[in-house]
Amino acid sequence: MVDVDSALRASAYSGKKKRGGGDKEDKPSTVLEPFDPAAHALKEKADAISMWIVIIYGLAVATLMRYSLMPSLEGTQQILWLLPVLLMATVPPLHRALVPSRIYNMYTRGNWFRACFLYLFTWLALSFALVNPPLADIAAPHIAGGLDIEATDGIAQATWKQSTYSIQINQDSIPVVLGLAVRDNVDAGNSTMSITITQEGQPDPLAHAEGLVKDQAALSAVFDGVGEWQRGLWKNSLSGDFAGPLVAPNSLDIGMAWDLGAIGPGEYSVQIDLVENGAPWSTGQNTWSNEYRLLITQVA
Repeated sequence: MVDVDSALRASAYSGKKKRGGGDKEDKPSTVLEPFDPAAHALKEKADAISMWIVIIYGLAVATLMRYSLMPSLEGTQQILWLLPVLLMATVPPLHRALVPSRIYNMYTRGNWFRACFLYLFTWLALSFALVNPPLADIAAPHIAGGLDIEATDGIAQATWKQSTYSIQINQDSIPVVLGLAVRDNVDAGNSTMSITITQEGQPDPLAHAEGLVKDQAALSAVFDGVGEWQRGLWKNSLSGDFAGPLVAPNSLDIGMAWDLGAIGPGEYSVQIDLVENGAPWSTGQNTWSNEYRLLITQVA
């Protein structure tokens, strides 16, 4: 057992020893690190040179991709984003070729990291501007919200899932008004649409139309006359307000519908092809196509 007096003497001895041997280490240094204004100015100049090299490089890559590579392709391909990303590896060699060795030797890994990301974001920013309206348009028109039918008596249940619209009816047949809407980032009305609605096992289509979307929408006044769509209205998840129907939730969507008459159980196919001119591809067109299925079954 250690008494209090022995413990205090041991503590005092230990404190004296630590102060005696640690004064030089614990005392903060008051010596300023040497500062070379000329070296600092040269480092700032090197960083500025690197910044402008990668910005111009990113702009050049985006321009060449848009006006040289894209016109040689028929549509979007992986090389359009993979090649510019791989060119990040050429940033250090490009600096070596363009700047003097005394400046190049000042760059560190941090410089290369920042330079690569500055090049990448410069390429992305200009690419977005060059391939979107008003300079260009690479987005094809498409169907806004799938298919829907007018709500009517006889429908027991309806389910929309992955381009298939399953409808259960509790009678032999129901009147079907089939609706859809075309959407594009600009001028959807001047797209050309071809639609064919057929029943499996029947040689003749139930409906077929082809032409400009705006012309077909003008001829198809049935869409505006539908009082209630089976899938209901689109609800804004933030405000909780209801907008247009789920088949055409945006006010700029161009809706159209076809009255197929009274149809019964069976499998129906809706083939839709959309073409838009003025694209930067070799074909000069943006194309989109899809086949929807309408499954009608009868339940007791």
